[in-house]
Amino acid sequence: MQPRLNPYGTALGPKFVKHIVSANRVVADSTLPAATQELVKIRASQINGCGGCLDMHTKDAAHAGETAVRLNLVAAWRETTVFTDAERAALELTEQGTRLADSAGVTDEAWADAAKHYDAEQLTALVSQIAVINAFNRLNAITRQRGGDYQPGQFG
Repeated sequence: MQPRLNPYGTALGPKFVKHIVSANRVVADSTLPAATQELVKIRASQINGCGGCLDMHTKDAAHAGETAVRLNLVAAWRETTVFTDAERAALELTEQGTRLADSAGVTDEAWADAAKHYDAEQLTALVSQIAVINAFNRLNAITRQRGGDYQPGQFG
């Protein structure tokens, strides 16, 4: 499978991506734990089938010290013992926020569970992270950007 388009080879692509990256930096600098941010990115990317984002975020998480066990179990997080209650709440919110068209949206229960573990600033960061990674996933999946060659820290 070859990429359909190189968005960086257009005038618009780099400008657009620059703004998504800026939004991601705002979240990265928040008080939402870095490990939670990566778990959210990985889970949404799994759901959306984004090989480029999975390649990047699993490697970045491992480089930052995340264990192989946790990385390998993200897709089956409900059936594991390796995630905290707060991380589970974030993963549930990620799934529901990523699969908006497949259900009635984010349930009050999922929101209340997340709100038990995160303050308003962190909830804003969590929702923003879900939105940003879904934007990246869609850009990459639609244009068939492939994963496999990413090196941790490659994009700064």
